[in-house]
Amino acid sequence: MTFILRPLILKSTLKKTLLSINYFNEMRNSLVHTSKCKFYSSIYNSQVASLKILALLHGEYEMQDPKTEADIVNITYVDKTGKKIPVKGKVGDNVLYLAHRYGIEMEGACEASLACTTCHVYVHYDYLNKLPQAEEQEEDLLDLAPFLKENSRLGCQIILTKELDGIVLELPKATRNFYVDGHTPAPH
Repeated sequence: MTFILRPLILKSTLKKTLLSINYFNEMRNSLVHTSKCKFYSSIYNSQVASLKILALLHGEYEMQDPKTEADIVNITYVDKTGKKIPVKGKVGDNVLYLAHRYGIEMEGACEASLACTTCHVYVHYDYLNKLPQAEEQEEDLLDLAPFLKENSRLGCQIILTKELDGIVLELPKATRNFYVDGHTPAPH
């Protein structure tokens, strides 16, 4: 009788062992899949973060009020008729989107993607040297802007800092929308 039971016990043990091995393999594959997902997820998240940083460099803007008095940057826009429009921005604001927020007629047809000159402004000379140097792409576009002056810059490339408190930006008498005729972007 022991002889008959032994093969059954062995068979049962073997079956349990095989089930355990299969279970182990499934768990291992699941872990590998999970770690692959985590790995690819971390790559995806870093790619998204990189895109957000690039967007910020090209003028991503959140319509938020300054959180503290220290964040406030006073700025004066001078429109095409010569009317001075004082506004309060915050450190990190993009001059183009700030103008949109306050209803100032700065077109920005390409929505800060460096593809047009419709956000062309004249920076008051007291503040011109406080801005970072214009990148080559901005300078190339400014060459196409009507009424170009030595203090011309693209508003979409000016990000406010505390050092720029009191900056005066004058809009030119006209701009040329060669990006999309008739397209006037609305604030997001």
